[in-house]
Amino acid sequence: MARPLPIEDLRHVLDHTRDCWEELRGCRMFVTGGTGFFGCWLLETFAFANDQLALGAKLVALTRDPGTFRRKASHLAAHPAIGLLQGDVRDFAFPAGEFSHVIHAGTTSGAPVPPGEMLDTITRGACRILDFTAAAKTEKLLFTSSGAVYGPQPPDLERVPETYAGVPDAGSPNAVYGNGKRATELLFATAPHAGLESKIARCFAFVGPHLPLDAHFAIGNFIRDALAGGPIRVNGDGSPMRSYLYAADLVIWLWTILFRGAKGRPYNVGSGEAISIADLALLVADVVRPATKIEIAEAPSGASPARYVPDVSRAAIELDLQPLIPLNEAVKRTALWHKSNSPA
Repeated sequence: MARPLPIEDLRHVLDHTRDCWEELRGCRMFVTGGTGFFGCWLLETFAFANDQLALGAKLVALTRDPGTFRRKASHLAAHPAIGLLQGDVRDFAFPAGEFSHVIHAGTTSGAPVPPGEMLDTITRGACRILDFTAAAKTEKLLFTSSGAVYGPQPPDLERVPETYAGVPDAGSPNAVYGNGKRATELLFATAPHAGLESKIARCFAFVGPHLPLDAHFAIGNFIRDALAGGPIRVNGDGSPMRSYLYAADLVIWLWTILFRGAKGRPYNVGSGEAISIADLALLVADVVRPATKIEIAEAPSGASPARYVPDVSRAAIELDLQPLIPLNEAVKRTALWHKSNSPA
């Protein structure tokens, strides 16, 4: 059973979103993907703001398995302002009544499903959400898209901006996730009911409590290896460039985009500070368990390193958003939270 998020993180989020929450006073909101990495942060920061500001708001979270979520985060499942709705995003039964705000975060890149099922979940789920927002008279919808919509980032493009015209390979099963997210952006941008403001957050890479340590996220794997005493294993030659935003900053960005982002305008969400995978392993070792051995599987190839790093200047200029928690502190907080949740 996971412990609540650190109180300093909850206060950090509220301090930087305090003037946004008033429009939720007395309202109801609906969240898909409410039991995943993003979802747990959204639900817990919602509950904290709701309590601290006495908003009187309610939230319904869609989940395939409420029982698993109750075991994972009993403090959230028991919160009086949060309700769980069992169902699949593709065909869930609509809860009765109006929902002024919807966050659609229901598909994750880590879902271990065949490409066809992933594409069906993304696209048919998006259509179902659009039907729901019409029935629920929703005013604002936030869609958590992905940097995968740009396709491979050219090695000579230091940071990819929202205006970059690259696309995922339409013929590759490995590009199903990015193509599905891209199609969903188009669906939401052309929503048939005029009263809906759809907002788009193109999310990159993150670290923080609730991030799985046993999935395909390199930073999570490195933290797991370091907590276990090492070695930290790096697949490949360690040259790819990535950047990481701490989850508390992530939800500040998501809430701000939901409440204040421009209709139909995509915003990159992440850090623009690049780090190689090899240097990331060194940083994790230094923060979590100094002198941990690092094993890099391949020798350097000499080729230009692959990049997955966003240009976040649009969010900074238009919404005054920026990374606030440095990466070493983010790794420290993530490791401490996971350590505190480990069996004795």
